[in-house]
Amino acid sequence: MRRDVFQAIADPTRRDILSMITHKKLNLNSIAENFEMSRPAISQHIKLLEECGLIMINQQGRERYCELQPKKLEEVNDWLEPFRKMWESRYEQLDELLTEMKNKNQ
Repeated sequence: MRRDVFQAIADPTRRDILSMITHKKLNLNSIAENFEMSRPAISQHIKLLEECGLIMINQQGRERYCELQPKKLEEVNDWLEPFRKMWESRYEQLDELLTEMKNKNQ
């Protein structure tokens, strides 16, 4: 089965895992402690994140640590860019309209 970054971030649990490891590496147990689901279920989420290239798992002694691979999120950013430009344009138009209305009332 082909896995991609959009499939990975579609699930709120996986988004939460990514947020947790944004600033520091965490071991699998530390991640699992934050969820009300089984450790095997968390492992499945982590496996999918790894398959999609969003995280890298490093073995340190007996522990396995998850580390974010932010470069892969550029796919999401690239996909969102046209929408971001559209909204920026609309906000600029709104700013212009509000400025025009303010100037008329003065």
